[in-house]
Amino acid sequence: MADPAQKPLRIADLSTARPTAFELRPQPDTVEALRDELGLKDLRKVSFVGEVSPEGARGWRLSGHLGATVVQPCVVTLVPVSTRIEEPVERRYMPELRTGPDMPEEMEMPEDQSVEPLSDRIDPFAVMTEALALALPLYPRASEAELEQANFAAPGTAPMTDEDVKPFAGLKALKDKLG
Repeated sequence: MADPAQKPLRIADLSTARPTAFELRPQPDTVEALRDELGLKDLRKVSFVGEVSPEGARGWRLSGHLGATVVQPCVVTLVPVSTRIEEPVERRYMPELRTGPDMPEEMEMPEDQSVEPLSDRIDPFAVMTEALALALPLYPRASEAELEQANFAAPGTAPMTDEDVKPFAGLKALKDKLG
């Protein structure tokens, strides 16, 4: 059975007089698939609550709040790091943005990154997935994790240290050799 959280909203079915509320709390199999898609160790307490309301003559605005607990490996020690994500999410769907084969090869991107082209549907699940992917910590780190100095080199060569990279390290070595 398909998860009702994944059902897009048809523009033709939305009220132009008042906001249309939505509340997504994906089923366990959907959460598991989302966890795998995002490369997480664990994903819990996923919710996306908000509304879609008319904006302007033919546009729409999706406003919501994303909540989720994610577990990722620490970038230093690989121990699991748990992070609670609480993010406001907003998308504006405008009919003026064209898509398709008649679109110019190059065009300027709008300043407002929440603006999307309007199609015949608005998909809160897709917005939730994108917002969650963007909100993930890039370099999750356990609180006790410390990166010691690591030196790498090809076999048979001496590894460079931080001291070797400093601009005057070579001059100091030359001075020590001469003096």
